[in-house]
Amino acid sequence: MVGEERMHALVVDGVVGSRGSEYAVLMRRVREAGLLHRRRRYYYGKGAGVLLALGGGWAAFVAVGDSWWQVGVAAWLAMVFAQCAFLGHDAGHRQIFAGRRGNYVTGLLFGNLATGVSIGWWTSNHNRHHAHPNTEDADPDIMGVLAHSSERARTERSFRRFVFRYQAYLFFPMLLLEGWSLHVQSVRGLLRWPLRHRGVEAALLAVHAIGYLGVVFSVLPPGKALAFVVVQQGLFGFYMGCTFAPNHKGMEVLSATDATDFLRRQVLTSRNVRGGHLTDLALGGLNYQIEHHLFPSMPRPNLPRAQTLVTRFCAEVGIPYRETTLWESYAQALRHLHAVGRHARR
Repeated sequence: MVGEERMHALVVDGVVGSRGSEYAVLMRRVREAGLLHRRRRYYYGKGAGVLLALGGGWAAFVAVGDSWWQVGVAAWLAMVFAQCAFLGHDAGHRQIFAGRRGNYVTGLLFGNLATGVSIGWWTSNHNRHHAHPNTEDADPDIMGVLAHSSERARTERSFRRFVFRYQAYLFFPMLLLEGWSLHVQSVRGLLRWPLRHRGVEAALLAVHAIGYLGVVFSVLPPGKALAFVVVQQGLFGFYMGCTFAPNHKGMEVLSATDATDFLRRQVLTSRNVRGGHLTDLALGGLNYQIEHHLFPSMPRPNLPRAQTLVTRFCAEVGIPYRETTLWESYAQALRHLHAVGRHARR
């Protein structure tokens, strides 16, 4: 008997299966390579280094005192906040420890306390993105102030339509607001979403806010303190936005009813950024976006090795694998936003 599944069957690594089993074959290769094993020593070193950089930044802030040189300190702390957020991201995906509690406590430390972003809200929101990347009406990352499909650009009738028209030009300036957005959404999530440990998370967010503003306004006069906060939070958001932009923007956008299988859904909607150790550090491992989406719990330092397996497998089964430079990824994203924006300008 030859059914539809049999017709689409193929032989991969000696295993005959339908498209639904291709991911199982890839997962088996990844497990056999030991790429899902925890890398605690790496994360202990990374965490200690980030905390040292964070403490050093605030020590420099106190030492510099009432001076406009604090703008440089603000830029440093913006980068360190982003590195804290990357560790919170890894903890949210349970990449660091095998158990839930260790990862959650780590997320509270580097998310709620260090950067003022709720790990509970972020994990819930981010998991929706991973389940439905670049999917209309399902992925929260493409349901915001930007239009990623011509259909949304054409049908929008609110003020967002104006933003859609010029979104390619507004994209990078708008990233300066991303840090504020993360704080606001964290508070809103704690108030409205059914999150566990709501009280603990709210208390740590309050400690962060009081400590952050207390130190800044006790060291600097009001004008300089306000300037410091604006610069530090603006650059923090800008940095975070620049790490998110290459991952999915300009890639295939799926409809809510699309039935693409998990393997293709993750690969076709994601883009990798090639580079060396500096790129890995600057982007927090998110430059291996395809591998991260296929194996969210894989520890960050294992992603480069996984890339070799994934690219080879995609070639075997005929799935396009996209990788480009950082600057070209931004160019592709902007071209896509500009093309979609045309539908709002008509």
